[in-house]
Amino acid sequence: MESKAAVNMLSALGHEGRLAIFRLLVKAGPDGIAAGEIARTLDVLPNSLSANLNILSHAGLIASRRDGRSIIYSADYGAMSGMLGFLMEDCCNGAPEICAPLGSILARVKACAPGSTC
Repeated sequence: MESKAAVNMLSALGHEGRLAIFRLLVKAGPDGIAAGEIARTLDVLPNSLSANLNILSHAGLIASRRDGRSIIYSADYGAMSGMLGFLMEDCCNGAPEICAPLGSILARVKACAPGSTC
């Protein structure tokens, strides 16, 4: 991952509301959640939700698809895994005992990619 992409992702997540949305989508799994359900769950106004979803989408952290009249949003686990990998790339100057817990988290994230079971 390039630094610019990582900066865009981290910047998008550097807002309390967007971080809450992203965490909710990560918990939801690959099936995602309808925009209206996100708004109800997080008690967010529709215009604020729309703006935050747009920022997360442009950062490459989430994807959307239409299902009838609803738009379903889901976390992009590949992008999240890439960002975490970028952050851990030079972890602890080669001391695996320090980064081992982070490595297991990254492995779980990769297991949640579309087409796999979490």
